Order: sequence, then structure tokens, then C-alpha cells
Amino acid sequence: MNEFVPDYEASNWYGIGAPKKTRAEIVDKLNKETNVVLADQRMRARIADLGETVLGGSPADAAKQIAAETDKWAKVVKFANVKVD
Repeated sequence: MNEFVPDYEASNWYGIGAPKKTRAEIVDKLNKETNVVLADQRMRARIADLGETVLGGSPADAAKQIAAETDKWAKVVKFANVKVD
């Protein structure tokens, strides 16, 4: 792929989302409990067995990840001159 798109890099990641107007205390609780699960050594081992890496983090971390992915793929779309029919 690098032959066609310079510096091409692709990966997949998973996150947990909630509707935009979800109350902050609910988002915080979901985030806290998700990070507890992701910190469990059995869970980390199982995820590693699947060839994945655990990141965890905060809603702000997720927002940064989404922004970076959006920027990256917008450049790919522009470079490839992709048009929507």
C-alpha cells in the first residue's frame, strides 16, 4: 500500500461510546469501570492472546484518538481524490 499512498499506516481500535448528551457522571462511571476491567491481568492476557494491545484511558484520550484518525483519513481521502456519488 505504501507504494500508492506515501507513509500509509492503518490499524484498528475499539472504544466504548455514549450519546453526546450523556451526563458527565455516567460517562465517568463507564470510563472508570471500563479501565478497571482493562487493568485486570486475566483480561489483559486474553486481549494479548488475540494479538491486541490494551490502551485504556480517559474520554479526552478517546477524543484525541478520534481527532487524529479523522485527520489521518481525511488526508488519505484527499490524496486519493475520493468522491461521493
